[in-house]
Amino acid sequence: MSQGFYGGSGGGGYLPGSPFSATASPGGGQKSELSASLRPMTIAQLNKATQLHPEAEWRLDDIEVGQVTIVGQILSIQQQATNSVYAIVDGTGTIEARQWLNTDTDGSIQQGLKENIYVRVAGNLKAFNSRRYINTTHIRPITDPHELYFHILESMTVTLSFERGVPAAPGSAKGKDVVMADASVYNVGSTATSDQFSHLPVLQRQIVRFLQENSTSDEGVHVSAIARAVGSGNDAQKISDALDKLMDAGHVYTTLDESHFLLTA
Repeated sequence: MSQGFYGGSGGGGYLPGSPFSATASPGGGQKSELSASLRPMTIAQLNKATQLHPEAEWRLDDIEVGQVTIVGQILSIQQQATNSVYAIVDGTGTIEARQWLNTDTDGSIQQGLKENIYVRVAGNLKAFNSRRYINTTHIRPITDPHELYFHILESMTVTLSFERGVPAAPGSAKGKDVVMADASVYNVGSTATSDQFSHLPVLQRQIVRFLQENSTSDEGVHVSAIARAVGSGNDAQKISDALDKLMDAGHVYTTLDESHFLLTA
């Protein structure tokens, strides 16, 4: 498989040390980890991502989206004085990739880029006048056809890992969820209890983990403490909805009043 800018000498895949790699460090700052990490995505996912305001980070299913990489086919190329604009399609949608020209990127011809070939693109999702595009830092032709299929599978794997947690390794009774979703340091650990809740959405797992580690009395944990622990990037309504769903499923219950919670034994 082609290496280029993606994966170094590791045979493709996640950037070392990112939340999407097995070598991610759980002790690091989550928000900076995610914003600096390269996530494989489809164009449909880029078009589905949202942001609260023009200066806010992009998010997909409540997970921050930092740098992204896609694989697709060049439909057209527009050469301009200061940048090149590529229309990219991958079977799930279409998006523009804009690359600013400098001494290192001296136009598409020098890079071997032309219409109808497949390329890998890396950069950051941007929007201007409600039109989305990738502010491209790297773009290169794909020479190995397997890279296209690898990218599709990798994008699916990352998305499912965020939604469901990383499954236990074969032959292991305990799995380790190294996905550090959202901006909380309360990632799901390698305990039997975390396996029990691995099917839950990310925010609910974060709440469960916090209750596991901080329920020191029968009075329970006040909702304000829960909000401080998992609240970065999550508004009060999302946290309230997550607690309601955990109660409906019988995972948590209220104690002193409607604002104190304990994990069901």
